[in-house]
Amino acid sequence: MSRGPDAGGRSDSDVNIRYVVASLVAGVFFGGLGGGVAYPTLPNLGPILGITPFLVGIILSTNGFVRLVANTPAGQIIDAMGSRRPMIAGFLVQGLAPFGYVLALHPDLVPLLDSAGIFLVARAMWGLGSAFVFVGAFSTITHVTTRENRGKWVGYMRGGQSLGFPTGTVVGGLVTDTFGYEAAFLVAGTFGLLAAIVAVAVLPNIVADVSTAARLRDLPAVVASDPRILSIGGVNFVVRFVYVAILSTIVVFAGNYGIRIGSFSAVGVSGAMMAVSVLAMSVTTLVTGRYSDTLSRRGLVTLPALGALALGLAIVGLFPTLYTTLLGMALIGAGVGGTSPPLLALLGDISPDDQVGKLGGVYNVFGDLGATLGPVVAFPVGAAIGYDLSYLLSTVFVFVAVASVVVTLLGTETGAEDTTTSAD
Repeated sequence: MSRGPDAGGRSDSDVNIRYVVASLVAGVFFGGLGGGVAYPTLPNLGPILGITPFLVGIILSTNGFVRLVANTPAGQIIDAMGSRRPMIAGFLVQGLAPFGYVLALHPDLVPLLDSAGIFLVARAMWGLGSAFVFVGAFSTITHVTTRENRGKWVGYMRGGQSLGFPTGTVVGGLVTDTFGYEAAFLVAGTFGLLAAIVAVAVLPNIVADVSTAARLRDLPAVVASDPRILSIGGVNFVVRFVYVAILSTIVVFAGNYGIRIGSFSAVGVSGAMMAVSVLAMSVTTLVTGRYSDTLSRRGLVTLPALGALALGLAIVGLFPTLYTTLLGMALIGAGVGGTSPPLLALLGDISPDDQVGKLGGVYNVFGDLGATLGPVVAFPVGAAIGYDLSYLLSTVFVFVAVASVVVTLLGTETGAEDTTTSAD
């Protein structure tokens, strides 16, 4: 792949991959923090503000729905004009979103909108900004790596990405318990704007030099041309669906079963559970990407990860006590962290040069569809049959993902060609 110089006249060969990844990790971590802070706060804040549980689920899913629509156009823009400016704009919009949460606590300051409406707008902003951030990060990493080192660097990038959102859930739970809802939202907004500052200061521009820009209407044919793309997206859908579903309901689950840690309420306890999940996720994210570089079939790495995810869901559903739930959340985090780097690295291996951004958008479309449906389905289903049983039923989806990996990825992955060049 040949790539043109950025706006500053620096060619991609001058870009050190460690510099690129470090800037991406910092940016996606701080940006993701602002999005996650709503999860442990809104379910309990809803009754205070007069927001129904169904509407709470819609608010939590709004960012995923907006990103679902924006992912592919974001990829097209990034493929056409490079990653720097779209990503900076995305970081800025993300950073402003948590300040919208603060306004939602004071709806009298905003004409024509009530608290629910303000939350919806703020979550939509975060979804739009994160589409450009996530797709831009994948495109940048793919353009500066090769098949031999892509998994390692994708793992680092996804580590920052994965840590940001769940860390926001931890901050949301613990800061809310200690200082209140408004303080938690202000902290998240401050970190989000810090991400934009980091992006402006250090993010390079990676531009693919392609002769023909792919059109959006051509993408279905591109996706259908390789069964691995559909399988990768499908696994991402399942993982995001079950993970966001449990993140959005674990605070209610803990309250229903009286799970406590010291003087912390269910909000604080759910934050601690998510912290354990985040720690496990961060470890497996860093390890699995690097390990997948040594295998001819990256998909093999996802099998034990999906097994850990299913086991964790089963433990939480069957044994609703403090220690077993902490163990289950750790396994769930390990499973989620273990699937993404090898899948993204494989997608980078097989993406045509002029469609890296757009196929990264396709990957996020699947994931965001799962994340959008997760809370919408989890709240009413959990209320109807019990959250413990709903977690057990989620394992069925995980086994479907395992079958998809075995049948599709492991059968066709060997021999994938990669024509990219590396700055490492």
